[in-house]
Amino acid sequence: ARLLECELATAFEVVAIYGPTGSGKSAVAEELARRLGAEIVSADAMQIYRGVPILTNQPDFPTRLVAVRDLTDSMSVGEYERLAHVAIDECVGRDGIVVVTGGTGLYLRAALCNLELPPPPVEGARARFEALYDERGAAETYAILAGRDPAAAKALHQNDRRRVVRALELNEQGYSLAPRRDHLWSREMRRPTLLVGIDVSPLALAERIAHRTADMFSRGAVEEACRIPATSETSRYVIGLNEARTLAPEAAIAAISERTLRYARYQRKWMRRLPLAMTLDGLQPSGANAETLHDRVRASQTI
Repeated sequence: ARLLECELATAFEVVAIYGPTGSGKSAVAEELARRLGAEIVSADAMQIYRGVPILTNQPDFPTRLVAVRDLTDSMSVGEYERLAHVAIDECVGRDGIVVVTGGTGLYLRAALCNLELPPPPVEGARARFEALYDERGAAETYAILAGRDPAAAKALHQNDRRRVVRALELNEQGYSLAPRRDHLWSREMRRPTLLVGIDVSPLALAERIAHRTADMFSRGAVEEACRIPATSETSRYVIGLNEARTLAPEAAIAAISERTLRYARYQRKWMRRLPLAMTLDGLQPSGANAETLHDRVRASQTI
């Protein structure tokens, strides 16, 4: 492990574990939770939905904020923040410590800090910009955003309909979807927190993702995908759902693996922006990494 400067005058109350898909963060979190006698709170934007345990790789270990919403619903970052704060405070109040883990960087930040969120969209704005996107197409709508908010456009792909629409909503209210980098993370977390990154090499990550995707299909990913209502707006963001429905298994596995790997690369970039206290090698056994974290937590309790 690589230990950076992160000394606190009080014992850690939160151990937050972040890493790309396939890095092994969930296994480390579960091992650590057992050692600490603590609960886990999820910081994953897709695991929060019911009905897709295979496609979203939901844990078997009891975890807060997993499978608590229907796919026909949506979850805003602000709403997740409120739920996460309640869950974390309850766990710390009872056990003295909690483990938070997930691969959605903004959700992790929402769980650990107090976000400065923009106001909700003006009534009718979302429908108006969605109609604009559907009528004029991705490229033209994206060009409109680029003209109004270049920084937000640079952070998005033109085919990301939901976020392009959200960026236009925010711009109309005087906000930007691309926050200033120096405001994205700070060390002013709500509770004393040990923030840990789990990572593996790109080659190992690709191999793990390919293996996990194949395993998803052996456990019934196709059947799960076919049960999801076609009317669910949220379901379009579940990686693999459309591929499992429409492609032959071999082609679907290859397509999902590639799409997941692209997302993992994005997560690794996110991890470089986190104020990590420790970085652990995901190729090490999860038990060994959990023991390293357990020792670090216990050491903080003697400070």
